[in-house]
Amino acid sequence: MLRRAVAPLLPALLLAAGCTGAPAGSLELKVGGAFGARPTIAFPDGRPAAGLQVDELATGKGARLEPDDVAIVAYTAHVWDGGQNRLVDSSFNRGAPAAFPVGRLLPGLDQALQGRTVGSRVIAAIPPEQGFGPNPPSGVQPAEELFYVVDILGAHPKGASIDGRGGTLAGVRVTGGARPKLTVPATAPPARFAAKVLERGAGRRTQAGQLVVVQYTGAVWSGRRIFDTTWTTGQPKAFRIGDGTVIKAWDRALAGVPAGSRVLMIVPPAYGYGAPGHPAYGIKGSDTLVFVVDVLAAY
Repeated sequence: MLRRAVAPLLPALLLAAGCTGAPAGSLELKVGGAFGARPTIAFPDGRPAAGLQVDELATGKGARLEPDDVAIVAYTAHVWDGGQNRLVDSSFNRGAPAAFPVGRLLPGLDQALQGRTVGSRVIAAIPPEQGFGPNPPSGVQPAEELFYVVDILGAHPKGASIDGRGGTLAGVRVTGGARPKLTVPATAPPARFAAKVLERGAGRRTQAGQLVVVQYTGAVWSGRRIFDTTWTTGQPKAFRIGDGTVIKAWDRALAGVPAGSRVLMIVPPAYGYGAPGHPAYGIKGSDTLVFVVDVLAAY
């Protein structure tokens, strides 16, 4: 997605900040429900007015979203066509919040969210030219307008990390500090899965089904090669654990770990990508992997 500068608020929706269920001026659009919960939306007859329309129903007191932040959000997205106004996506249907990379979203959504604060509920009516454009995903037509309700649950800036301890496991060494370095020994890898908490955080323990925000480095034991790392760009990533979305090693090593922890794990093939491997990363089905993961937060 192309990056866009923060746009001024467009007052067409005219919803009172801090309120839910209030009428949206002549449009009479109503959004109800508590922050962080599935919203109720009552659409008026007819289509939205032309152009991007944005308003803030509740203003949070947390960090302000900046470009390259990873925003953790609960959201609902509809097509606003003046008819069925069908639901096209929702974090509530997915069962966990979502990670929105600020500055790389739909242009209209980026404009709606940049500069907002954690704890805010933002609504946006997005015209096609500021949405998916001529090549929308399945379920959305090129000329259809979108309507989003977004609750900003958290924000994690570029470079966020844990200034944690280093340590060793099965000959693998990890340095301490905010950007840990991983060194794999020139020996045969162990046959069994192993994990070690190098730094135990003071946050809430993660649970299966949660979205976990992390920084990490992954290496292939054979050749002692780094194949993936978030610390190159510094932008955190978020993954849901405990439901098979990530490899088995992550589900096992990260569930129950307090936020703020640094975890080192040795991952034999059965706990990684299995027999198929991961050709895009040059990982064979017989490769043992190593990960060091900083658990920044869980939602």
